[in-house]
Amino acid sequence: MATEHSIPFILASASPARRRLLQNLGIPARVCPSGFDESQIQFNDPAELVKTLARCKAEAVANLLTTTLSDSIPNSKSALILGCDSVLEVDGEIYGKPENKTEAIERWKVMRSHYGRLFTGHALIDIGKQKTIVYSQMTTVYFASVSDAEIEAYVATGEPLNCAGCFAIEGKGGVFIEKIEGCHTNVIGLSLPLLRKMLQELNHDITEFWQAENQEKFYTSNGDPKFD
Repeated sequence: MATEHSIPFILASASPARRRLLQNLGIPARVCPSGFDESQIQFNDPAELVKTLARCKAEAVANLLTTTLSDSIPNSKSALILGCDSVLEVDGEIYGKPENKTEAIERWKVMRSHYGRLFTGHALIDIGKQKTIVYSQMTTVYFASVSDAEIEAYVATGEPLNCAGCFAIEGKGGVFIEKIEGCHTNVIGLSLPLLRKMLQELNHDITEFWQAENQEKFYTSNGDPKFD
């Protein structure tokens, strides 16, 4: 049986922000984007939407573990797979990533001097236990009164184009956020307190994943994960 330290932790997302959150926590996550087509899922309820998308992403990677990835990931039969998805809801409208700069500018003109609710869905699959748990987390984000020139300058950086809600609170977009109510890391794309509770629900202790020996075993000297 695999020990806690040998359990692979797989992030079913290409998000650099989510990867950095796990990396800073000391969890040696292996990044495996699901390739799931999000357009096939439609919900009017943002909480249900992100939960469904997170589950679909995690399940898509779980299916890969039984086929193309089974030989490339040691102890794959005991893996933990985390899928996440985020959207921003403003006045009943649900927003994911903007399609282009024009759309990003228009969104910011709606968001400024206003607030939105950032929803992130979290799906955690324990392959060994054959269990899946899914939750959503909501954080309220209050936006500053931003000028047209500031909006255009921010969109020109390209940062909003890669973010649900059209901003990165951990990046340049953070200067345009007045305050938040709720979990800060949830706005980045992954609620770390919720992840801890989900691991506990599956009888895993999050501290077992960030022991010093894990850092040395799974990370290079510059902090990048080591991949076999």
